[in-house]
Amino acid sequence: MHTSHANHPPPLFSAVRIISFLTCILVALASGTNYVFSAYGPQLGSRLHLTHTQINIVGLFGNIGVYSTAPLWGGIVDRKGPAIMMVIAFFGLLSGYLGIRHFFDAGLPDGESISLLSFCALVFCDFLTGIGGNGGLVGGMNATAKSWPDHNRATANGIVISGFGLSAFLFSTIAHTLFPGNTSEFLLTLAIGTSLPMILGFFFIRRIPPPHIDSTARAEHGSIDDPSDYGVGEGLGAGSPTTYSVDNNSHTHLLARDVEDDEEPQESAIELEEEDEPLVGSAHAQAASDYVVPATSDAVMLSPTHEGFARHRSHSSRSMSRRSVRSQLDKIDGVVNIHGKRMFATLDFWILFCIASLLSGTGLMYINNVGAISQSLFAFNNPDYDEVKAAQWQATQVSTVSLMNCLGRILIGVTADFTKSKLRLPRSFCIILVAAMFVISQLACFAINDISNLWKASVLLGLAYGGLFGLLPTIVIDWFGLTHFSENYGFVSLSPLFGGNIFSIMFGRNLDSHDTGDDLPASNNTLISIALSAVASLASPTPTSTSMLGDVLTSASSSLPISARGGIPSSHHCIIGRECYVDSIKVTIVATIVALGLGVYASWRDLKKQRKWASRAQGAPAVVIWETED
Repeated sequence: MHTSHANHPPPLFSAVRIISFLTCILVALASGTNYVFSAYGPQLGSRLHLTHTQINIVGLFGNIGVYSTAPLWGGIVDRKGPAIMMVIAFFGLLSGYLGIRHFFDAGLPDGESISLLSFCALVFCDFLTGIGGNGGLVGGMNATAKSWPDHNRATANGIVISGFGLSAFLFSTIAHTLFPGNTSEFLLTLAIGTSLPMILGFFFIRRIPPPHIDSTARAEHGSIDDPSDYGVGEGLGAGSPTTYSVDNNSHTHLLARDVEDDEEPQESAIELEEEDEPLVGSAHAQAASDYVVPATSDAVMLSPTHEGFARHRSHSSRSMSRRSVRSQLDKIDGVVNIHGKRMFATLDFWILFCIASLLSGTGLMYINNVGAISQSLFAFNNPDYDEVKAAQWQATQVSTVSLMNCLGRILIGVTADFTKSKLRLPRSFCIILVAAMFVISQLACFAINDISNLWKASVLLGLAYGGLFGLLPTIVIDWFGLTHFSENYGFVSLSPLFGGNIFSIMFGRNLDSHDTGDDLPASNNTLISIALSAVASLASPTPTSTSMLGDVLTSASSSLPISARGGIPSSHHCIIGRECYVDSIKVTIVATIVALGLGVYASWRDLKKQRKWASRAQGAPAVVIWETED
């Protein structure tokens, strides 16, 4: 951050802030291309003779690249700024998509299967695209969150992160318009179109403090290098008990503090900081004499001697429970700063983690496989199957999900700000809305058996998924604070690794169990068995009758001419419609209902805490402590 911006923030709608904001949107547009995997995944699988499970593994490693690096990138951007993220994003996206394009162009002759080494290299290329995409997104989100005031921060974050959701629509539309049916050129477009915006981000994306910044915003912003610029100590809001530092001179004789008397308070503060990592209690507050003035002043308590004050402070510190101390340190006048071990020790973190895991896993399963779902529905009882038309239906679903993903991120930001500012409710109440939309989307997908109606499930799922990831950053800020926002959000972003892996691989295994193709070579079966051993119990729910039906279809399809089979280009393809994946949808319906229940509980907890803090603020006793020499 530029020093001039830190000391003299420009107006809210200044040119430098707007340019940075627009560049953040552009970078986000180039960062969300892991959602476009369904637009080229089936073609890549057909070219390299991959099973649905293998295709899901490739797609999942792109998501793993996004979410597994989130804590690391978040910690770096909190300390170093967004510029380094743009460099990582440029090289990750460019090399990743060029590598995938190389494998697609090389292809495999008929009858051959991909080797283990080549498959791992392909997986690594998709992993690089995830690393690069997340680097761009983390840099843009960090700059946005720390450049806009609280009352419209959710809206600003929602607009930026909506670009991440719109990315798939943008690039799939470009490919469908300029390179219809040409997957190689599409992959080249992805390589160039995603890496070039990162160069602009390197030069224009900046963290710019909001204008008219007060002590609360200063503490939230996490840039308290020199509190004297604003005349207050770290982490203290305008209405909170405030520590005013006063130099010792002849006019402040009664505020002086002996070196010997400093030892006990400093030891107490240091011990407290090591155990609970408090928001208040920094070196600034211990470097000079101080007096404490709470926000409300109904009574005054004076300490005539320093010895009496020391006894009073010692007694108070001993009588205060650790839970009470931690509660006070976690939140002072609405300014929260919870991170590291303290965040992992909170129930709020694990509730949010479970909700995000269940809902994002459901969303990723659908997004990564909507192309396969559309092809299965289009091929069912269709003697006039055409590969070009199938690709058009596939691209339509990807574009629909992407558009609704974008819209959902914008709408949830506006809704969250409205919920807090107008309804006077915590933003966490929006979790209930998002989870309910996920439930409805899965029920719709379960009921649809015609390709012409699949757009309904895509619309609902896209809105819900966009709403989830548009809401999560704001919830993380509200619950854990802004100072370590990117790092905290990075840890929450690990949640899709669990739900996404289990649900997506389960979907692939379920689809392969209904496959019309021959078995894979032993080497590939071994690779899949190793990769899926952790989820074998969830991934094999197929009843015996379904297995027999699959055998009958396999035998029948091999004896029919290709026109009777609908002209399906790949032998490894399910052609029995919704029965190909309906068992997986049953699992996600249950998962989203569980997430809805957790969302209700989380919002209730948040409302109860909000009222608790409000009552404490209204009834806080007034204390003035004067420190004097003996």
